[in-house]
Amino acid sequence: MSQSDAVAGCLLGLAVGDALGVPQEGMSPRRIARLFPDLDRHHFLFGRGVFSDDTEHACMTAQALLVSGGDVARFTRSLGWRLRWWFAGVPAGIGRATVRACVKLCCGFPPTRSGVWSAGNGPAMRSPVLGVLFGDDLPRLREFVRASSRITHTDPKAECGALVVAWAVHRAAATRGTAPPSPAAIVAECRELLSGEPAAADLLASLDALVASLAAGHSVAEYAAALGLSKGVSGYIYHTVPVAVYAWLRHPDDYRAAVQSVIRCGGDTDTVAAIAGAVVGARVGKSGIPRELLDGVADWPRSVRWVQRLAERLNDTDWRTTPQRALPLAVWAIPFRNLAFFACVLGHVARRMLPPYLGNQRPRRIDKE
Repeated sequence: MSQSDAVAGCLLGLAVGDALGVPQEGMSPRRIARLFPDLDRHHFLFGRGVFSDDTEHACMTAQALLVSGGDVARFTRSLGWRLRWWFAGVPAGIGRATVRACVKLCCGFPPTRSGVWSAGNGPAMRSPVLGVLFGDDLPRLREFVRASSRITHTDPKAECGALVVAWAVHRAAATRGTAPPSPAAIVAECRELLSGEPAAADLLASLDALVASLAAGHSVAEYAAALGLSKGVSGYIYHTVPVAVYAWLRHPDDYRAAVQSVIRCGGDTDTVAAIAGAVVGARVGKSGIPRELLDGVADWPRSVRWVQRLAERLNDTDWRTTPQRALPLAVWAIPFRNLAFFACVLGHVARRMLPPYLGNQRPRRIDKE
């Protein structure tokens, strides 16, 4: 596989994982098992899938890279403006920290001062494409991950989690076609990557537990339960990242199994599935993503074909030294698309209130942090 396969696999793997996980977001594992016994297809609307903010943030990051010319300051400014226009389109289901940061951006704060203190998993949506493109240049990877993270989240934990995701994507892509890296090696590399950062202690402890769980043959759900996440993986980045990394190391060459396993954990299913899908996708490439899952996405103007073209632009243009034009997008259609998406989300919320119930109890709602 070439570098272009890894970039395409990363972006498409993230997008398809996101679309698969949207219908189950906020649900408990037991409720998901009742309502969605079959995860081999999309369930958002008549057997089709639709992207959420996870894919949109990944694509905005890629677009900002194209126009950056490899300059982090230009990248940050471009991403800031894209977030402003994205927020103006009234997207549904975004986290509180991202809302507050976007409000600050719209009020005139520069992207270097728009972030709020939060350890939500927003930055982890934007870091996979950075990992697959900058993983061989660690100083630049750190620089771009920091800029991408702090534009919305200033808690060092958010940056640490995003950096681990970027590194996992890089290592998955670097070992494509060969044996996957050992869990112990990945954890050792992450420990070195985050050395000197006190905020990383809890994340590293969860990654240490990952090695023992994999050696014992535990499933992704069993590992999540060991972290205290038996009722769902929350939107806290130190919950999201270890579970997504575990799914990759548990199923390094099986995209379907990796994504399904994190959705079965419940909670913030779209984001965790998007991250796991990005990491495994970077290793297996576009051809490793089941064709029916790619064909089952029915979104516009950010379609599967559009995401594929965006990946091609990242590979075919000299954006690292010369600013390029962003890939055209029908932005006028986005508010209408978001309105239709929100109506479908309300339909899913209503469906969750209906049978079958778990015994005599209605399912508990797991809020996204």
